[in-house]
Amino acid sequence: MATERDLAPGEWSILALLAEKPGHGWALARQMARDGEIGSVWSLGRPLVYRAIEVLDERGLIEAIGHEPGLRGPSRTIFRATEEGRSELERWLAEPVDHVREIRSLFLLKLILLERAGLDPKALLDAQRVQVEPAVRTLEERLSESEGTEQILVRFRLESTRAVLHFIDSLLVRHAAGAAG
Repeated sequence: MATERDLAPGEWSILALLAEKPGHGWALARQMARDGEIGSVWSLGRPLVYRAIEVLDERGLIEAIGHEPGLRGPSRTIFRATEEGRSELERWLAEPVDHVREIRSLFLLKLILLERAGLDPKALLDAQRVQVEPAVRTLEERLSESEGTEQILVRFRLESTRAVLHFIDSLLVRHAAGAAG
C-alpha cells in the first residue's frame, strides 16, 4: 500500500487561507496569484488551486459548507478547514525547514501564514535557529580548509547562512520586544 505523500507548500497555503476564513476556489486562486499576498512568496495557478482543494478535501482537512452563485456560470462551493486541518496546519507551521536554501521560500511562507493567522512565530523561529546554527560552524570549518573556487562557494554559503541567522535573531528580538510591551 502506498503511503500518503506530504502536502506541497501550495496545498498548505490553501489550507491556511481556509483556516483563516471560508472561501471558494476562485477567490483562493486570486490570493495565490503571483501578485497576491501569498502568491508573492509561493504562487499557484488556478488549476493547481483546484487540485489542492481536491487533495485537502479527500484527506478530510477541509470540508464544503455551502454554495454561492457564480458571477458567470455555475455556483461556487465554499470550503473551510476542519479541526483536523487546523491541527495539522499548526503542526506544519511550527516545523523548521531542512535547508538554508528553503528560507526564502518555505520558511518565509510559514512566517507570513503565521502572521496572517495571528499565531505566535516564536516556536518556529527558535526551532529554525537550532536547525541553522550548526551549519554556520560546519561552513566555517570548511572555509578554513578550502581554497580557490571551492572557497568562494563556501564563503557565499557561509555568509548567506549567517544572514539567515541574523534575520531570525532580528525577528526574535522584535518578538521579545512585542511580548514585553
